[in-house]
Amino acid sequence: MSTPTAETGPRREYQRRLEARRATAAALAAQDRRISDGRLAVFVAGLALAWLSLGMRLFSAGWLAAPVLAFLALVIVHDQALRRRHRADRAVAYYERALARLDGRWAGHGAPGERFRDPAHPYAEDLDLFGKGSLFELLCAARTRAGEETLARWLQAPASADEIRARQAAVADLRQRPDLREELALQGEDVRAGVDAEALVRWGAAPRLLESRWVPAVGAALAAATVAALAAWASGASSLPLVVLAALGQALAAPLGDRVRRVVRGVDQPARELALFAELLKRLEAESFEAPLLRDLQAGLAQHGLPPSRQLARLERLVGLLQAQQNGIFAVFGALILWPMQLAFRIEAWRAECGGELERWLAVAGELEALSSLAGYAYEHPDDPFPEIDEEASFRAEGLAHPLLPEAGAVRNDLALGPELRLLLVSGSNMSGKSTLLRSVGTNAVLALAGAPVRARRLRLSVLTIGASIRVQDSLQGGVSRFYAEITRLRQVVDLTTSPAPLLFLLDEILHGTNSHDRRIGAEAVVRALVRQGALGLVTTHDLAITRIVEDPALHAANVHFEDHLQDGQMAFDYHLRAGVVEKSNALELMRAVGLEV
Repeated sequence: MSTPTAETGPRREYQRRLEARRATAAALAAQDRRISDGRLAVFVAGLALAWLSLGMRLFSAGWLAAPVLAFLALVIVHDQALRRRHRADRAVAYYERALARLDGRWAGHGAPGERFRDPAHPYAEDLDLFGKGSLFELLCAARTRAGEETLARWLQAPASADEIRARQAAVADLRQRPDLREELALQGEDVRAGVDAEALVRWGAAPRLLESRWVPAVGAALAAATVAALAAWASGASSLPLVVLAALGQALAAPLGDRVRRVVRGVDQPARELALFAELLKRLEAESFEAPLLRDLQAGLAQHGLPPSRQLARLERLVGLLQAQQNGIFAVFGALILWPMQLAFRIEAWRAECGGELERWLAVAGELEALSSLAGYAYEHPDDPFPEIDEEASFRAEGLAHPLLPEAGAVRNDLALGPELRLLLVSGSNMSGKSTLLRSVGTNAVLALAGAPVRARRLRLSVLTIGASIRVQDSLQGGVSRFYAEITRLRQVVDLTTSPAPLLFLLDEILHGTNSHDRRIGAEAVVRALVRQGALGLVTTHDLAITRIVEDPALHAANVHFEDHLQDGQMAFDYHLRAGVVEKSNALELMRAVGLEV
């Protein structure tokens, strides 16, 4: 399928798919009702036949087998129909959420990633990466824990230039595959609901309980001899060979009984979970990708020439054979041929061969889910381009806007930071857009450095380390004032200048918790330390005295500002960035607007 354009957009395709999924769900709901009615009818007919047969003795009780078998068949068919119906219902919800994202109604309806929140992170809280209405919630379509963790990790740290370009190509490839993205999301729902990934990895990596070359070989030989002796006895030969072989088999198996039982008990839950995971991997293995990164990930799933889905099918077959022992008739024969012991050894051999790969298989699936999340975002924002990755420290944007704001209402601005201009001092009145500008720069940098498209007409940037001081809070319990929390964060930002990648700093209302004299001296010292270490960034302030620090040519700095004006007695803002220092403040007007006499 071709990539949508701004004219057609993804809405039409989503709406078409939603209508088709709703029709499928309605048809399956009708089928569910018919099967339920059929089950009830067969049950009532069975009761009637039972009364006529057992009570009235009009015919043999053997006729009761027909309704019993029919009822059991309908139970099996109904179970399959219910699974198909639930999947169709999930597909409907998937496209309803997709349309809600296009309408800006997505906040609070996705995965917020609360467990990834870290107040000590240098920019995650400042840029709303996690939580309700966050960037993670907007992006995340992952349904496995590994997928969510991979996406969160990409947002929390920049990739290398080569990794970014590889992800961009992979995202562009996946963007054109809505069927695959839908199936990943729906199959991932089953995996998330039924798979404990950490427990699976522990089970796969645990030390082997059974490990021997000669015991399985001897056990197989004894089993074959026992079957032959059993057949001979059934033909009229002496039972002595059968008794001797059975005794030898039990002597072999008895010392291993406890470990065999532990293997049998331990494999049951992982096998059920891996059966779900195998379906997800099988879908990934079947796709024919074009992007090198996707091909590499796909190739990385293979183990000894066999794809993971086939390796997992081997385990599923072994567990299925093991469950035959639960049949009372087979159990006696199974004990004679050492059935549980032989299968336990084979399960442990599978675990020795493939158990250590489970973590990698989960990680590959998680990376593909994270790429699919970015691809979904790219599909839904066809006008958002992939950024160009520069070698020199820079951030040059045309038509930059905040990706969490509705596209129709977002005001776009241009700005450029690089060797010739390393610092922008942003002045302006309250609510004029200063903090939003910082978050627009930071959030788009996060998207760019994760390999995603950005909300801009064009963006060219280098690989950057991001440090921000925008949302700084005091702590009553910790005995930390707002000012102390800010200078602690500023220390953290300055320390980031030692990172391998150049620092992009975003400082909002720098040192506004102290007096004007100390603020100007402190702000100049911080900015000078940052620029001297090769960093570039933006600093906002209400204090116009701070804007004079751009007069130092060594800072390679410039002033920009946002304006406001009174309109019908109300403050109005256009949110357009302009050169120079703001010439007025709206503080008194705002105070009068809320009824304070000044």
